[in-house]
Amino acid sequence: MTRKRKRLYIVLGGLALLGVASALVLSAFNDNIVFFYSPSDIAAKQVPDGRAIRIGGLVETGSVKRESDGVTLDFKVTDGNTALLVAYKGDVPDLFREGQGVVAEGKLEHGMFRASTVLAKHDETYMPPEVVDALKRAGHWQGEPPKQSSAAKP
Repeated sequence: MTRKRKRLYIVLGGLALLGVASALVLSAFNDNIVFFYSPSDIAAKQVPDGRAIRIGGLVETGSVKRESDGVTLDFKVTDGNTALLVAYKGDVPDLFREGQGVVAEGKLEHGMFRASTVLAKHDETYMPPEVVDALKRAGHWQGEPPKQSSAAKP
């Protein structure tokens, strides 16, 4: 075997290893990426059941109901145009209430969103930028631009 052929095999082997490593990294990213949707986005796009996503909007007035087990909470998240039914088992944040901004993380199952985490806005003026954008696109945003946390300021 000549030096040239040996060098070629080493380069090709290195490229093959790099390709396998890249495929593994992209596969890991695909499993861990969580996309954000508004209720209108979910209605317009075909979001597959069972995929981890985040939804955001406002808790629809009159939609919060606690089931008979005392643990499961059903409510609707709306962006003003479309509402999506959410089921959450667990304790909600103290600031969770009707008409307030909320972000829920979970999975869509047969048109109902099963939330594993529910986050409420943390003060009177803050709302996650994704929720603000979704409300603006729907034409229902009437507040000030979102404030950044003190950690994000230079």
